Amino acid sequence: MVASSLKLQELIQEIREAKTQAQEREVIQKECAHIRASFRDGDPLHSHRQLAKLLYAHMLGYPAHFGQMECLKLIASPRFTDKRVGYLGAMLLLDERQDAHLLITNSIKNDLSQGIEAVQGLALCTLSTMGSAEMCRDLAPEVEKLLLQPSAYVRKKAVLTAVHMIRKVPELSDIFLPPCAQLLHERHHGILLGTVTLITELCERSPAALKHFRKVVPQLVHTLRTLVMTGCSTEHSVSGVSDPFLQVQILRLLRILGRNHEESSETMNDLLAQVATNTDASRNAGSAVLFETVLTIMDIRSAAGLRVLAVNILGRFLLNSDRNIRYVALTSLLKLVQSDHSAVQRHRPTVVECLREPDASLSRRALELSLALVNSSNVRTMTQELQGFLESCPPDLRADCASGILLAAERFAPTKRWHIDTILRVLTTAGTYVRDDAVANLIQLIGGAQELHAYSVRRLYSALAEDISQQPLVQVAAWCIGEYGDLLLEGTCEETEPLQVEEDVVLALLERVLQSHMSLPATRGYALTALMKLSTRLHGDNNRICQVMSIYGSCQDVELQQRAVEYNALFRKYDHLRAAVLEKMPLVERGGPQVNEAAKESKEVAQLSEAAPVPTETQASKLLDLLDLLDGPSENAQHPPPLDPTPGDTLIHLLDLPCTPLPSAPIPNLKVFEREGLQLTLSFVRPPGTPTLLLITVTATNTSGGDVTHFICQVAVPKSFQLQLQAPSGDTVPAQGGLPMTQLLRILNPNKAPLRLKLRLTYDHFGQSVQEIFEVNNLPVETWQ
Repeated sequence: MVASSLKLQELIQEIREAKTQAQEREVIQKECAHIRASFRDGDPLHSHRQLAKLLYAHMLGYPAHFGQMECLKLIASPRFTDKRVGYLGAMLLLDERQDAHLLITNSIKNDLSQGIEAVQGLALCTLSTMGSAEMCRDLAPEVEKLLLQPSAYVRKKAVLTAVHMIRKVPELSDIFLPPCAQLLHERHHGILLGTVTLITELCERSPAALKHFRKVVPQLVHTLRTLVMTGCSTEHSVSGVSDPFLQVQILRLLRILGRNHEESSETMNDLLAQVATNTDASRNAGSAVLFETVLTIMDIRSAAGLRVLAVNILGRFLLNSDRNIRYVALTSLLKLVQSDHSAVQRHRPTVVECLREPDASLSRRALELSLALVNSSNVRTMTQELQGFLESCPPDLRADCASGILLAAERFAPTKRWHIDTILRVLTTAGTYVRDDAVANLIQLIGGAQELHAYSVRRLYSALAEDISQQPLVQVAAWCIGEYGDLLLEGTCEETEPLQVEEDVVLALLERVLQSHMSLPATRGYALTALMKLSTRLHGDNNRICQVMSIYGSCQDVELQQRAVEYNALFRKYDHLRAAVLEKMPLVERGGPQVNEAAKESKEVAQLSEAAPVPTETQASKLLDLLDLLDGPSENAQHPPPLDPTPGDTLIHLLDLPCTPLPSAPIPNLKVFEREGLQLTLSFVRPPGTPTLLLITVTATNTSGGDVTHFICQVAVPKSFQLQLQAPSGDTVPAQGGLPMTQLLRILNPNKAPLRLKLRLTYDHFGQSVQEIFEVNNLPVETWQ
């Protein structure tokens, strides 16, 4: 069988000539049978040829595990041809998941001790490719010796092997610290590049190594300045840039060494300025060096002028014809917008131009950056640009764009009228893509602007007459027409063009909404209520409205049917109460009754929670099933019944408090957390009628320059307590003292035991994910006695 076996070239030719997959498999299976027979017979002269064919089959995706032991035999062979194929097979067929890889440890150790450079190179390549943690610990002394060998070929491979060892076993750092300082004096670019990579790995994994290598910052600065200013040989030049790979690696190391270290940062400031001004960005190689320079400038304690220069470099990247470079620039500017907002603002026109990029990833990144650049001084201009983009943007970006515009308008609106106009335009353009609370927010905004009621109802009526497909817009318009329909019919509004509206036309429009197949059940509910309220605001005959209510009294939708039946009862049995029942809605305020300061605070939390989006069932159950962090897994922990998903019912159950005034002496607030401008404060209310109940308001404020996003506060209590968490008012804590985020906790303490809490906070701040777990044991005695 061995005699009829094919040579490697012949096997490759037959496989290439196979016309079908079945023919290829037949050739491979037949040859693998010959290879197995050869391994079984132990042919020492041709074993490396058989293994080479098996490796080719392995590269094509066919199983070759039966050649693992043959690799070990060839590695132990004294012949170089056998060792070469054996080491290649070990790199391809062996890994840490198989115990067989440990059997070559002694062979690699013997080969590293020999003086043959080619054999040492093979052993080092294999060790750096598939060496496990056990092998790295056993062979680290041999690799350390080879780091200072006279041969540059061996030193380069030894440095790369040391990098692999540090990644596998970080505690080996002490072994490789001494040779690195000497290797930095190398003139060989390959060795120097490997050494810088090794030092980078050491500094990232060992604080002691980081402190040790801060002494070599001047030497690194000198090496990089030499590359930038004097250049090097043509063999290391890429598109006119002197060894960009080495420059990039040195800049990365300088970034690590200069982070949070004033002296090192000052040493490299001048060099970074030279690199930024002397590097040609017309080619990819120069752009890569400049980008790494920008990252280094922004990560160390650099001078203010240098940071502005870095932002300007990214601004030039935005004008590059290469889409990859523009994407990198947008991503980098998005990270810098919190720390250097004014510098990034200078490039706002260019960023806005990137919104019109046909590439979806570029336009999405430009949208994120544009929203981050909105502030009180440019909100009008930026919102106009974003609204123009909203009209033509792809469907997958409309939800993000609409939500971003609404958030920006809520934070920076110069006037209420501008705020209303902005939301109306978003609802008109992309109403189906807005977030769930947009309708409630606009209703509250219109209700609070009494001087704009006539203006708002006329604008909404005109928008509804043109388009009834945008459901959020239809809901707001129906509510507004129902509340202020009398303003729509009487007189003229100075702020809008004269509009002549007849009662029948208004009723016909609402009936069209009710009959439209595009209307959701919730939208029909708004329209029914609007018609009912118009019965007290219009002066005509109400028979038409009564007829509509009678029709919907037999509607298949239970909610609409119940609503219509109740409205019919108002017409027939309680007509004398109809005008009083259908009065205009009072202004929805954030605060509650002014009983005293404590009552006002608890009521404010309830209003904020009610205005917030109702969490899904999964989120509510996740909060209620929070593990008891104080007493281990809460297999037997008692949880209160799930919250009613109806916001009104939830509010009644959680705040079912007596109407008697609270004690005159409130419980003092308690600050429990502070980090980088984020503060967490607890305020307490104990209802006098329920002494075992404690209401805790968790208030999160942010005085830093960046928003805290994806904020989640989870709370655990001992098993003797019962905890219920109300939905938070949001998941973003705005920067610079914006509207705080609040969450209400309801704790039942039947035994009046001392209370202690354990909190887990997770959030994103300045582009970093943060998780904090801490215990609160210093609660005031009044909270539980």
